[in-house]
Amino acid sequence: MRILNLILAFLVLGMNSYGQADYTLEGSITDHDGTALYGAHIELSPGQKLTSTDEQGQFRFVNINQGEYQLTVSYIGYETKIETVVIDKNTFVSLELRPGQILTDKIVVEGLRASVNTGTTFENIGKKDIEKENTGQDLPFLMQMTPSVVVTSDAGHGVGYTGMRIRGSDATRINATINGIPYNDAESQGTFWVNLPDFASSVESIQIQRGVGTSTNGAGAFGASLNINTNSLNRDSYVQLNNSLGSFNTMKNTIALGSGLLKDRFVLDARLSRINSDGYIDRATSDLKSLYLSGGWYGNKHILRFNIIAGKEKTYQAWNGIPQDLLSENRTFNEFTYHNQTDNYSQTHYQLHYSNQISSKFNWGLSGNYTRGLGYYEEYKEDQSFEDYGLSELIFNDTVINETDLVRRRWLDNHFYGLTARASWEPREFLNIDFGGGFYQYQGDHYGTLVWSEYASNAFVDDKYYFNDALKNDGNAYLKATWDAKKWTYFLDLQLRSVYYSFLGIDRNGDALEQDASLLFFNPKFGLTYHVSSKSQWYASLAKGSREPNRDDYTEAPEELRPDHEELYDLEAGYRFQNKRHRFTGNLYYMKYNNQLVLNGEINDVGTYVRTNVKDSYRLGIELADQYAVTSQWQVGGNIAWSLNRIPNFNEYIDVYDAMFNYLGQEKMAHENTTIAFSPSVVAAFQTTYSPVEFLSLAWESKYVSRQYLDNTSNKSRSIDPFSFTNVRIEYSDDLFSLENVVLALDLKNIFNSAYETNGYTYGYVLGNERADFNYYYPQAGFHFMISLNIHF
Repeated sequence: MRILNLILAFLVLGMNSYGQADYTLEGSITDHDGTALYGAHIELSPGQKLTSTDEQGQFRFVNINQGEYQLTVSYIGYETKIETVVIDKNTFVSLELRPGQILTDKIVVEGLRASVNTGTTFENIGKKDIEKENTGQDLPFLMQMTPSVVVTSDAGHGVGYTGMRIRGSDATRINATINGIPYNDAESQGTFWVNLPDFASSVESIQIQRGVGTSTNGAGAFGASLNINTNSLNRDSYVQLNNSLGSFNTMKNTIALGSGLLKDRFVLDARLSRINSDGYIDRATSDLKSLYLSGGWYGNKHILRFNIIAGKEKTYQAWNGIPQDLLSENRTFNEFTYHNQTDNYSQTHYQLHYSNQISSKFNWGLSGNYTRGLGYYEEYKEDQSFEDYGLSELIFNDTVINETDLVRRRWLDNHFYGLTARASWEPREFLNIDFGGGFYQYQGDHYGTLVWSEYASNAFVDDKYYFNDALKNDGNAYLKATWDAKKWTYFLDLQLRSVYYSFLGIDRNGDALEQDASLLFFNPKFGLTYHVSSKSQWYASLAKGSREPNRDDYTEAPEELRPDHEELYDLEAGYRFQNKRHRFTGNLYYMKYNNQLVLNGEINDVGTYVRTNVKDSYRLGIELADQYAVTSQWQVGGNIAWSLNRIPNFNEYIDVYDAMFNYLGQEKMAHENTTIAFSPSVVAAFQTTYSPVEFLSLAWESKYVSRQYLDNTSNKSRSIDPFSFTNVRIEYSDDLFSLENVVLALDLKNIFNSAYETNGYTYGYVLGNERADFNYYYPQAGFHFMISLNIHF
């Protein structure tokens, strides 16, 4: 309550002291097609007030005195526009920029991104919003207030290993690209943002497409896709220092600098970051480092840009969660106690992008990429069989020793490289065609070494007790066409994707066997948009997505018992509206799965728990999002998603033991109309921001997530309770001395100290006719805070 009273006092003071504020100047910046230009540089003089447009192409100056001003708008690739405005009341201006002589980076990703003409459901997040949320937490936490998004953190506070679900789909079903290049791990298909610490500090924009979305590169989009762009030309030189300090000894230090555009052609940007934290969970420490280096050459019709994105992480393991019975007693419990029970991994991405605009109607580009990854996780294991490690029995005084305690490391040594091509052609004013694709190859070695053993036997340090390698080729080609017919826009998207995977699997006897798998997918998509006016549209789309099984699905089953690939048919329909003060989106979706892969507890013929195909399942939902500027100083917004996520017929398998713990086999239990695991029926967020004066803003954000089930049986005893939390941000931003902009912010997280969990897992068995279930959860931190200082000069 003290915090709330303080905030209310600020609000009252602001309204009393500044109720007679001067005028507001707002506006929108678009190109000749009416497309919003995000990041345009705006200068108002006299006074030299500076700002930039948001992702809707809008800008705002507040507390402007009456008089005549000069508004200067510049955007790379467009001619600078100078406009005289007379301020004698609150004023709104709409400005259109003409194409200029320098090509822009946006053509690298625009072929993969959705627009108001593609009939799909999407959300854009601009650099300003990213910067406000970026205090050292992983990238998923910066997106958690967007519709249908639920995030989780192993360490409990967003630093280290994190995860994200969109419409109930986990990271293995969310396609992610960085500057158009695939980021998902080729084998698990997951995204591990911990490998790129503080990556958000180099991100220019993010587009989240919910559902199948438009065709993209890499892993199949099977619920959502993330299109991330880091390439952006900073015309002016800069140095930026960002330091954050907060709860759990969390500290983030970042320095970024750029040369600006040199001789109208060359640019260089660099960033170094380090994040350290003890974590909310016991011993869940993080030691994270990252580097971003980008250089570019900009010609009238050409762009050549080279990026290096590198990260190194060392995190103490908190992967196992905590038992349910400890939630009320010790929410920070971590079962691991070995001092070096850590995960260690480094990853470096090299990207080379070339773009060429042959004419105003045609441009094309090529991108080459190479990613190098190397790391291991170390763990202490008790009572390990010599046989599992290729060790010989030891005999001492007629005593046979065939088990030992040991410390092992499990390594991943991988390479990922490929070539991406893209082109955009506008043969007619009403027709635009995008086409392209890519070919990528992944090579990965998996092996284990022993660091220490109580009984060494014939082992030597760094001997490999297992080794297997994998090769995966992934190729795709797409063709997209947009046809404008007065108020109607038609969108057609055709994609062909081929996957070849070679790996070390097993046969029916459980013996190692080299295997491979080849799949070919055809994914058509069709969209339709009706433009009610320049401010509003109705849209609909039907899209198909296809997805291959993960590495474990292949390696843990003989060839004849492999699961089938999954298919998704996604129907979307919605409405968008936007004017200078109000932005609203609403959509319905129906996602029909064929052969969705789920865990049901079944053991295959070689004794391994595997995922199996469920013939029919679906997600049906509605998503609403609204943002409204009540005044130039006060904005409110929020979103809510309601959904049904169902498996009509589901068979659960559970191990059965007698009273003496002798294994008797498995029991099958049939369920009907159950909820898909980790799929809440309601996800909602609310945000409001108030700026009593230009240099001070107060923000409030709340999130609610309804019940989530740990398995696919809809059993409340195996579920995550509904939860909610509220964050508050107080930000001071102003020029100081020769510094262009100084931002001091206080982030108060979970201000009501809610005790909640965001993730978990369950397993069980029947013992002597009694069922026993064991639930494990991942608690999130109670009240905590971060203080950040951002200096830009």
